[in-house]
Amino acid sequence: MITPNIGIAIVAPGGYTPDPTSVERAIARLEAQGHLVHNYYDHGAIHQRFGGTDEARLAQLHAAVRDPDIQLIVALRGAYGMTRLLPDIDFEAIAASGKIVVGFSDVTALQMGLYRATGALSYAGPMIAGDFGAREPVAFTLEDFWSCLAGPTHTIREQAAGNPALDLRGTVWGGNLAMIVSLLGTPYFPEIEGGILYLEDINEHPFRIERMLLQLQQAGVLERQRAVLLGDFSGYKLAPTDNGYDFDSMLAYVRGKLAVPVLTGLSFGHGPRRVTIPFGAQGRLLSDAAGFTLTLSDYPTLRRA
Repeated sequence: MITPNIGIAIVAPGGYTPDPTSVERAIARLEAQGHLVHNYYDHGAIHQRFGGTDEARLAQLHAAVRDPDIQLIVALRGAYGMTRLLPDIDFEAIAASGKIVVGFSDVTALQMGLYRATGALSYAGPMIAGDFGAREPVAFTLEDFWSCLAGPTHTIREQAAGNPALDLRGTVWGGNLAMIVSLLGTPYFPEIEGGILYLEDINEHPFRIERMLLQLQQAGVLERQRAVLLGDFSGYKLAPTDNGYDFDSMLAYVRGKLAVPVLTGLSFGHGPRRVTIPFGAQGRLLSDAAGFTLTLSDYPTLRRA
C-alpha cells in the first residue's frame, strides 16, 4: 500500500461542486486511509459558476503550494476557470515545492503551463468531487492512481481492435482536447518533440473533434509527435443532417489525413473508469491487433511502505 500520512490539499481552481457532501465523503475516505487532508475549498464562497472569485481560487492554489504538510494538490473538479488564472499562477513555486498537482479536464491548462514554464510534471488523475468523493467510487480509478503514485513505473494495458502495430518511445503529455487547442499560440503551450499525445473530451460532436485535431495538425503540433492516443469522447448527439457522420467516420478521415498514427481505446476521459497518466513522463507504447500497453517511467512518485 501507499505510505500513509500523505498530506493532501483540496483546491478548486475551476468550478464548484453542486454536492458539497462529496467533499465530506472524500475527506472521510482519505482520512480513513491514514492521510492528512487540508481543505482549501469553501463551498460558501462560490462565485458565479466558479469555486470562488479568481483571486480566491488562485489563493487556494498558492496556499496549498506553501503548506509544508502537503505532498499532493488535488483539484475539486474541472469545469472551467483555470484559463483565467494562468497569467498569475506562480509556476516556479509549484515546481520548487515538489508537490504533485492532480486533476484532468480543465486542470489540463495548469499542467500544460507548468510543464512549459518549468518542465515540472503533474498527474492527469482523479479529482475530489467526482472520484474520491463519489457516492459509489470506482475502485479501478482510485487503485490505478495509488498504483501510479507508488511507482517507480506504471503500465496501462488496453484491449482495443483496429490500431496500428507500433513500438515507440516518447514524452507522454496531453489531456482535454478543447483545453489544449485553446492554448495554441499562448506562452502556456509546451513544445514537445517526439511525444505520445493523449486526448479526451466530452459533449463534443465528431466534427468539432475533427476540427480541433486538424487545427493541431495545421499548427505543426501533430507532426512533431510519434503517436496520438484517443480516450473517451462521449456525450455528443448526432443530428439527422449528419447522414452517418459519427465518431468512426471522423476517425477514418483523420487517420487518412494525419501523418501521426492515431490509436483508440485509452481508458481516460470524463467517464468514471479512468487510468492515471503522469503528464511529462517517459513512455513506451507497444501496440498490436489485440490492444496496446503504455509503460510510464521517470515521473514523481510517493514510494510504497
